[in-house]
Amino acid sequence: MNPLVSVVMTSYNRSKLINRAILSVINQSYQNWELIIVDDASTDNTPTILKEWTNKEKGIKVVINKKNLWRQYGLSPNLNKGIDLSKGKYIARLDDDDYWIDKDKIKKQVEFLENNPDYVVCGGGAIVEDESEKEVFRYLKNEKDEEIRKRILFANPFTNTTTVFLKTVFEKVGGYGDCRYAEDWDLWLKLGALGRFYNFQEYFTRYLIAGYSFIYQKSLSKMILKIITKYKKNYPSFRVAYFFNLLQYLYSLLPLFLKRSFHPILARLKRSI
Repeated sequence: MNPLVSVVMTSYNRSKLINRAILSVINQSYQNWELIIVDDASTDNTPTILKEWTNKEKGIKVVINKKNLWRQYGLSPNLNKGIDLSKGKYIARLDDDDYWIDKDKIKKQVEFLENNPDYVVCGGGAIVEDESEKEVFRYLKNEKDEEIRKRILFANPFTNTTTVFLKTVFEKVGGYGDCRYAEDWDLWLKLGALGRFYNFQEYFTRYLIAGYSFIYQKSLSKMILKIITKYKKNYPSFRVAYFFNLLQYLYSLLPLFLKRSFHPILARLKRSI
């Protein structure tokens, strides 16, 4: 039998979007999967929708929190909870507002990891869309392990919702850490000590970019500086990477009208790096 893949998703008040995320798992050509959804005490119709899915699909398991954890702790506790409950050899991540567009995504990634046991995580490209499902832009991350490591302190090397990684290695590094933001980036930096990285040069997901939050952007940028400093001895070019991310933090402090002026410049710089 093919190795089991556990798709882990957290959700909060996504009644309008979660169906398409779930359907993108169900429609995968690779069928030996389970989908574990941790609902973070939703107050809309999400729990009802999830109950309907569990009645229809035996591979879907739902855990409902009694109180919301994200506001205080971020995604890490819910993700760790979902992965603790998983039975898979591999963990695939999918956010509740995104959806996979390549029906062979899981098949390709499982075959790659099975044939390359020295690799611990692989991802792919994303098409970014707005709330009207209109494409904003698309991107591919660095492909090979050497390229990824060279730039891993500059920017998140994987689009989280495209990734598949080994559960045993995840457990060895202690799972998601105590990070209110950028918990996935912190995880990749830990996993890199135990194996290699790879990104398919294919578009695997549609990724929703929603509303803008001053508080979120500032807190995220501050957390990133803390994370990359923690791993400065493990990866190259720390000083330059720190300076680059410091610019992003300073950008997060600007008033909105200045952000709109500087955003295209910063975005081009980030993509070029």
